[in-house]
Amino acid sequence: MYLLDTNALLFFLYDSEKLSKKASEVIYSSDEKISVSIASMWEIAIKSCIGKLEIKSPISKIADTCEKEQLNILSIKPFHLDEISHLPPIHGDPFDRLIISQAITENLVIITKDGIIPQYNVKVLW
Repeated sequence: MYLLDTNALLFFLYDSEKLSKKASEVIYSSDEKISVSIASMWEIAIKSCIGKLEIKSPISKIADTCEKEQLNILSIKPFHLDEISHLPPIHGDPFDRLIISQAITENLVIITKDGIIPQYNVKVLW
């Protein structure tokens, strides 16, 4: 089971050529359960509002597309937040820290291009 990081989600939705070969194989395989955190959609919304990301689709449409593509939307649960307090202060990005926490607690492999995330006790694929 896998969890798309925000960068992998954006590549999947808008520029699939930027996905690695391994990531593409896993995402487009019908055998694998792929999740996306609601935190990624929150991050996209915030970065879009402050001009750090240009996305013309509303978040609700992104969520609809994820569901049509059979991506599970992973909500934020209290035990995900509990795990954040156990993470070392390697990464300052709160969205990535939440995604890392979700991957640890849900035993998911994170699909990400982010070079910092592998420094945590989490499985990564790229």
